[in-house]
Amino acid sequence: MAGQQFQYDDSGNTFFYFLTSFVGLIVIPATYYLWPRDQNAEQIRLKNIRKVYGRCMWYRLRLLKPQPNIIPTVKKIVLLAGWALFLFLAYKVSKTDREYQEYNPYEVLNLDPGATVAEIKKQYRLLSLKYHPDKGGDEVMFMRIAKAYAALTDEESRKNWEEFGNPDGPQATSFGIALPAWIVDQKNSILVLLVYGLAFMVILPVVVGSWWYRSIRYSGDQILIRTTQIYTYFVYKTRNMDMKRLIMVLSGASEFDPQYNKDATSRPTDNILIPQLIREIGSINLKKNEPPLTCPYSLKARVLLLSHLARMKIPETLEEDQQFMLKKCPALLQEMVNVICQLIIMARSREEREFRAPTLASLENCMKLSQMAVQGLQQFKSPLLQLPHIEEDNLRRVSNHKKYKIKTIQDLVSLKESDRHSLLHFLEDDKYEEVMAVLGSFPYVTMDIKSQVLDDEDSNNITVGSLVTVLVKLTRQTMAEVFEKEQSICAAEEQPAEDGIDANKNKAKGGWQQKSKGPKKMPKSKKKKPLKKKPTAVPLPQAKQQKQKQANGVVGSEIAVKEDEDDISEKGSDSEEEETNRDSQSEKDDGSDRDSDREQDEKQNKDDEAEWQELQQSIQRKERALLETKSKITHPVYSLYFPEEKQEWWWLYIADRKEQTLISMPYHVCTLKDTEEVELKFPAPGKPGNYQYTVFLRSDSYMGLDQIKPLKLEVHEAKPVPENHPQWDTAIEGDEDQEDSEGFEDSFEEEEEEEEGDD
Repeated sequence: MAGQQFQYDDSGNTFFYFLTSFVGLIVIPATYYLWPRDQNAEQIRLKNIRKVYGRCMWYRLRLLKPQPNIIPTVKKIVLLAGWALFLFLAYKVSKTDREYQEYNPYEVLNLDPGATVAEIKKQYRLLSLKYHPDKGGDEVMFMRIAKAYAALTDEESRKNWEEFGNPDGPQATSFGIALPAWIVDQKNSILVLLVYGLAFMVILPVVVGSWWYRSIRYSGDQILIRTTQIYTYFVYKTRNMDMKRLIMVLSGASEFDPQYNKDATSRPTDNILIPQLIREIGSINLKKNEPPLTCPYSLKARVLLLSHLARMKIPETLEEDQQFMLKKCPALLQEMVNVICQLIIMARSREEREFRAPTLASLENCMKLSQMAVQGLQQFKSPLLQLPHIEEDNLRRVSNHKKYKIKTIQDLVSLKESDRHSLLHFLEDDKYEEVMAVLGSFPYVTMDIKSQVLDDEDSNNITVGSLVTVLVKLTRQTMAEVFEKEQSICAAEEQPAEDGIDANKNKAKGGWQQKSKGPKKMPKSKKKKPLKKKPTAVPLPQAKQQKQKQANGVVGSEIAVKEDEDDISEKGSDSEEEETNRDSQSEKDDGSDRDSDREQDEKQNKDDEAEWQELQQSIQRKERALLETKSKITHPVYSLYFPEEKQEWWWLYIADRKEQTLISMPYHVCTLKDTEEVELKFPAPGKPGNYQYTVFLRSDSYMGLDQIKPLKLEVHEAKPVPENHPQWDTAIEGDEDQEDSEGFEDSFEEEEEEEEGDD
């Protein structure tokens, strides 16, 4: 019987296949992820945006010549060496001979397939004379020739060759292991065990353990778990946080503590420089002991943040620490927003009065602080200070102008070019052009809102307790694009207006003249005498008929009978006409009813199709959101004092401004390049009525560019739960039939029992 044989690779040929595959699986993905990126493309991008972002701190830091970094060079050398090894192994595999070949006796005897027996015997004699061992030939070759001759001439050998591929019959199945034989050699067993033990019992546990203990300290957003716990405690403790308290809590993050973050630094000079900055800033409460908010690292972070918001000049030794702290602020404030939302959800799910939710003001202050940190401005400063070349002194000329009262960026952009140039006359031409370029790059986002109830028969009818879905379509444009269109439209409207001024005046004059003539004619019409009413002809015949009846009674009676007959005939004809009119009217009514029913059916079908399309679109949006991974690189933010390139991101949420409550949780929009559709979901109010909400779109980088749009909801009573439904009728009828049949069987059995008793 055939058995199984496991053989290690003695020749080393199959081991090359294994080694080539292993090296390829490492080198190919490592090249894709680890190969240093081309720096020329980044330099070209920076050159293209220099006109707008040239004064930003992050741009200037990016242009600084970096210190020579050896890591990219080392990566290239290692990857090139891996590719060289991979190509060498692939070449080695291509030159490896195939060890397994299908046995063919015709090839051994150098004959063509289908040769006759005589040709086989003749060729066998010639080869045996040549390779016979007694005549100095090759013994192995002679055995192969004899085996091939037997496979072609002996019936049993030929049958075995045709069935099993070997003249000797079925052979043992051979499995090759692509490892060299020296690995399992007894001489090398100790060395192999040491290598295995070192790799799988020391190196692998150390690598996995270090990665695990490092990763469990961070959340999914790469924020320290300890920081999240600190924020949760202080947000719960202070449900209504003003800006000063919020800055104090933000600076207590463990990311700024050298004990938990190695990138955070603490220098001996901080004990001298930080108190000096505290005296310059002032209004910092140092008496209250509230760790970790009063720890040295937290106090340092708070002072550096306050000096950044005040745009103060700080010592050079602290600039690097301030840049490190500012880079962490957007992510930390987003984590604080998440903490506030989680506490609001917990407060709504619990009925305990002691658990109070954070206020809406705390949430909005977090968003405002993100804008302030990116732009380097205090809370109540003018948004115009985000522009270059506009300082506090120049700002007074702009905001306190007699003719133009400019308070926001939109006010400045909406001016005409001549008015804007005259307003900013204190700027030189090149500076003015730079301000206009920056102003035109600012985002202008519009919102289209639609509220509905998905997965419902009537999606436009919002009932008590239903899940309301508000679809918000965001469209992002630049300020230059929007107001250039508006100005072109205004210019196009003004041009024909100037050309047609005279014509409009003449038309207005003609109209005024016609109106003036009208009232003069009205008194003449009032002076007309009223017409005298003529007596009607109906009473006279009636008086004559009465006199005739009194004078001639018989004749009058006959006349009366004839008149009655005529009246009856006239009534009959009138009734027939009325019946025909009724029939025609009923037919018209039936036709109109049919038309109205048909129109209603068509309208209902159109509404159903529209609802079905909306449902399909919502499903497709969800599928795209699950499958697509959009890039979070949108548009760079213009920030004069932020040390890192920041992308434009937004917060979108719904709130009740009257009650100061949050209706839907904020959605962080990180992929808005041109257009983006966002679904906000929240449960409908518990009572029917009209509700006035507000949809907020807040930037996390710009001040004064937030968008607000009202949202009106009309909530109706929930539909009652149906007690009977057409789908249940079949089951109910079946149950009744079954009960009737059971009752009939019971009565039939009782009658049989009574008959037997009578017998």
